[in-house]
Amino acid sequence: MINSENEIFFSESFPFWKALSSDEKKLINNNTELKLYKAGSTIHDSTECTGVLLIKSGELRVYILSPEGREVTLYRLGSGATCLLTASCILKNITFSVMVDAEVDSEVFLISSSAFKELKNKNIQVESFSNDIINCHFSETMWAMEQILFTSFDKRLAFFLLEQSEEKKTETLNFTHEYIAKNLGSAREVVSRMLKYFQNEGIVSLARGSIIIKDRKKLEELK
Repeated sequence: MINSENEIFFSESFPFWKALSSDEKKLINNNTELKLYKAGSTIHDSTECTGVLLIKSGELRVYILSPEGREVTLYRLGSGATCLLTASCILKNITFSVMVDAEVDSEVFLISSSAFKELKNKNIQVESFSNDIINCHFSETMWAMEQILFTSFDKRLAFFLLEQSEEKKTETLNFTHEYIAKNLGSAREVVSRMLKYFQNEGIVSLARGSIIIKDRKKLEELK
């Protein structure tokens, strides 16, 4: 159910919300629940049709698994973002399977797949919004694949460290090598070797469970 406070959030997150009829809003209201996911928990796996996700707070990581079981991060979603690939069963000609985990403790609105499909089929604005979201997700996915296929690992690692530093507004990143490997679609050993090289070059310093950026200019030159 959506209370008055959350309806404001819906109207800010869904550009079509104010144009919905009272019956259409009621359809979504009766088929939505607010769920809390702890950091590290799996919200969606590729075997399910979980539903449409609207992130109220926190951060989700969308990724795929290679045949060898390696995680390849495609993109992240923060507050106000919508994930439709978790309801791929209602999308025409979409067979792309993803996994979704909570990066931090997150509050997520879960909208029933069948209710959203009914709304999308009746309302052209909802259908247009859905198409825009899917196009955006596939654009981000293609970018991630291009990085893995065509960009050297030192550049990808430099970009990741700078991006995370800017996002978190700190030069000290409390990440394990395993965490970075999952985000860059690589192996922990590869991450460790490259970070060791960065440290030898004076770009970063390494401590247990953390990476400290020492020379931002050199890191910028690498990316």
